[in-house]
Amino acid sequence: MSNYVKIFDTTLRDGEQSPGATMTSAEKLEVAYNLARLGVDIIEAGFPAASPDDLEAVRRIALEVGNPPNGSPDAKVPVIAGLARANKPDIDKAWEAVQGAKKPRIHTFLATSAIHMKHKLKMDPEDVVQRVSEMVTYARSLCADVEFSPEDAGRSEPEFLYVVLGEAIKAGATTLNIPDTVGYTTPDEFFKLIDGIIKNTPGMHDGITVSVHCHDDLGLATANTLAGIRAGARQAEVTVNGIGERAGNTSLEEVVMALKTRHPVFGLETGIETQQLSRISKLVSNYTGIVVQPNKAIVGSNAFAHEAGIHQDGMLKHQSTYEIMRPEDVGVNQTNLVLGKHSGRAALRNRLAEMGHSLDDVELDKAFARFKELADRKKVITDLDLEALVADEFYKPRDVYLLNGLQVTSGTVGMPTATIRLRGPDGVVHTIAAIGTGPVDATYKAIDAIVNVPCTLLEFNIHAITEGIDALGEVTVRIQNEGGSTTMDAQSEVEYKRVYGGHGADSDIIVASAKAYINALNKLIIAQTEGKGKTPNDLGVMLG
Repeated sequence: MSNYVKIFDTTLRDGEQSPGATMTSAEKLEVAYNLARLGVDIIEAGFPAASPDDLEAVRRIALEVGNPPNGSPDAKVPVIAGLARANKPDIDKAWEAVQGAKKPRIHTFLATSAIHMKHKLKMDPEDVVQRVSEMVTYARSLCADVEFSPEDAGRSEPEFLYVVLGEAIKAGATTLNIPDTVGYTTPDEFFKLIDGIIKNTPGMHDGITVSVHCHDDLGLATANTLAGIRAGARQAEVTVNGIGERAGNTSLEEVVMALKTRHPVFGLETGIETQQLSRISKLVSNYTGIVVQPNKAIVGSNAFAHEAGIHQDGMLKHQSTYEIMRPEDVGVNQTNLVLGKHSGRAALRNRLAEMGHSLDDVELDKAFARFKELADRKKVITDLDLEALVADEFYKPRDVYLLNGLQVTSGTVGMPTATIRLRGPDGVVHTIAAIGTGPVDATYKAIDAIVNVPCTLLEFNIHAITEGIDALGEVTVRIQNEGGSTTMDAQSEVEYKRVYGGHGADSDIIVASAKAYINALNKLIIAQTEGKGKTPNDLGVMLG
């Protein structure tokens, strides 16, 4: 067995199926670029059969991220995979989406557990075996790289899995992915399952990669994945921040850092540039609107924080007393004071480059203007401030409505009132005032009066990025359209309403709240117009 573990990232497919994690096509493309820079081996770019917009997003990723840049024909590029149920229409759509990549892959699946075959598929085991053989053969006729997954393998009979997987190999599958779809197994059980598959599946040979895909319903996703790797699996299917359906998927950062930190135990390597983990975690959090819990392993804000006196004393004496990883290894910079209001463009460009942000001259001018504006209001600017500034300026959808001005009155006497000014898609500036139960409520009512897109606010989160009364505030929101577009869930094969996340940062928390809400509304509007086959140029006509 090789000592190299392939990292298969499914943030854009399984991760996006997490409630509220919907991303626009532009955001998916940006995440894909960053996953490629991170060094992932395979990007599962989506489920093309879900909708025309999903197919187009996968196609763009295949063309733009799945091919070497001009002038660098030998540059490493990731495999671009598209998911398909085991039927010809899905497989055709997956191939249509990924065929433009230098290294395309079709990933098809069919359930093999008794409960899924009986209640969901309504198929006999013999029919499942025949369907797998036919559909993997069909996928292989289109694409040389085919991955097959027996859905709910964790609750399937091992002997039946050996038969199904043997047929998949015979039909041309090159990767066999073993999913613990509902997070049911324990590490010992999963080790035995993978070990048994490797030893007992007919036709198993060195050219076949065994993969593991675990869910976190019992909090065991990472433990099960590592157990599968120890048993001989050499591909791990993961998501950034562990996002995914229900309790989520195996976390990319946890698996990668476990293999790196405990290298003497595993003796295995990955191609991940770990110094970028913190940055891509923040990017995905901003795009999905799903906040990373402070005590999240590796990338949580408390992962390298120490408050207990005994711990602080130990850390002052030697870092390894209470830290098994260096913060720098995952891209967490410990410098407190980075830049001030007297710093110039060169210093800002250099610091952003060190943080992994490569900006062109136009982008640098925008970032520098925001930086100077912030520096005038805040004495100490940290890396966290800069990350929030870059995220707020660049990691957001196209501006349909743009905040042009905001004034709020509030207090114990009188009625909270917000007057807001938005620039619309037609270039016209709209101004309106509204009364609410508080300043944020008043602000959101004023925005609704201008934008006039029915939605429900599902979640509102606010926190200070850095310490101090002048801290930069960050707000994330999640909204759901009312009676609007839906998307399809690959596993349950049902449609559900999309949820859109928004992010905003500012030293004025009401302004940050307005930015986050407008950010989410812009995503909703763009998704609705793209779903109708419209372009950004049509937005002014449709919404004006």
